[in-house]
Amino acid sequence: MTDRPVLVVNSGSSSMKYQLVDPDAGVAVASGVVERIGEPGAAGRARHSFAGNDTTFSGPIPDHAAALEVMRQLFVDSGRPLRGERLVGIGHRVVHGGDVFADPVLIDDAVLRQIRAVSGLAPLHNPANLTGIEQAARAFPGIPQVAVFDTAFFRTLPAAAATYAIDADLAARHAVRRYGFHGTSHQYVSGQVATVLGRPLADLDQIVLHLGNGASASAVRGGVAVETSMGMTPLEGLVMGTRSGDLDPGVLLHLAGPGGLDPAGLDTLLNRRSGLLGLAGTNDFRDLQAMMDGPDADRAAAARLAFDVFCHRVRKYIGAYLAVLGRVDVITFTAGVGENAPAVRAQVLAGLEGLGIVVDADRNAVRSRDARIISPPDTPVTVMVVPTNEELAIARATVTVVG
Repeated sequence: MTDRPVLVVNSGSSSMKYQLVDPDAGVAVASGVVERIGEPGAAGRARHSFAGNDTTFSGPIPDHAAALEVMRQLFVDSGRPLRGERLVGIGHRVVHGGDVFADPVLIDDAVLRQIRAVSGLAPLHNPANLTGIEQAARAFPGIPQVAVFDTAFFRTLPAAAATYAIDADLAARHAVRRYGFHGTSHQYVSGQVATVLGRPLADLDQIVLHLGNGASASAVRGGVAVETSMGMTPLEGLVMGTRSGDLDPGVLLHLAGPGGLDPAGLDTLLNRRSGLLGLAGTNDFRDLQAMMDGPDADRAAAARLAFDVFCHRVRKYIGAYLAVLGRVDVITFTAGVGENAPAVRAQVLAGLEGLGIVVDADRNAVRSRDARIISPPDTPVTVMVVPTNEELAIARATVTVVG
């Protein structure tokens, strides 16, 4: 294990996730989450894992500065103090890089201004990311900090894929285009596919399916992203835990008219009350599958419909990306649902044998945290499950940038 790890920070508005990562060994030395930051009337809480043991905290956490101090104390309490001088750097997940950032970047005052300037494109995320960066700089003075952007991998999208067919001047004034998200995951997983298969990344045409509470698909040609399902925001594309995914824009006009919903109401509906939750009352796939087999016929039917809608949308995107790529070498499932729901993988790819896409039932049923092939030998298209590791990707990007 290296003595020069990277601290990876993912700062949200009221939470902060972190990992201390050994980028050489590819493992998390320690990890944790601080929650309920600055929530009035609610005690903050934190959980820290190191060497197989959990250390917890409950008490006031008024802001992100306090959250970082709680994190440092949990490192001490767990027996592995976090010493800033030993860190290679601190890597930060930043959701939106706009048109500005195509690669991870060393953070300075100019970079902070640029991240702040594009925050209107991700008002729920970028301001919280900035807070984490600023507080980490105060807590660890002199330690290099690196921003890694969710949108960066998709800066290579061709204009035909990135452009929405609305008034061009209006789109330019308001920075309306497809940006894509989950880019760190899609880039990491597509690279891991090449490593596992022992083939050059440049030779592979891939479809990557990041299926979790947030879900997205990408088409990757030779390691370069050429299409993705999320758009200007993470709302477009696949059905998700609480997000609708693709929707006829006329539905919004209808709901804003006869439906009486204002912009805030539409935002709440589409981002927080739709998707699996809206269809079946739960956004947890484990609960959804239990409901499908449960004794309540009405709930079972609603859960089955939600499951079918979810799988149908993924399947539709696979067909679209086959057309975009012209051929496909590998289809890969990743993230919480993609890695852990064999029934989803089976249903999404059922009946595609004529396209050279086959899932081996026995291989698909195997539970494992390792990257693996779930298609039969010698099929034209390799189907894989590859666990994502965005924190490791951020840590390695941090090492590369710090140099």
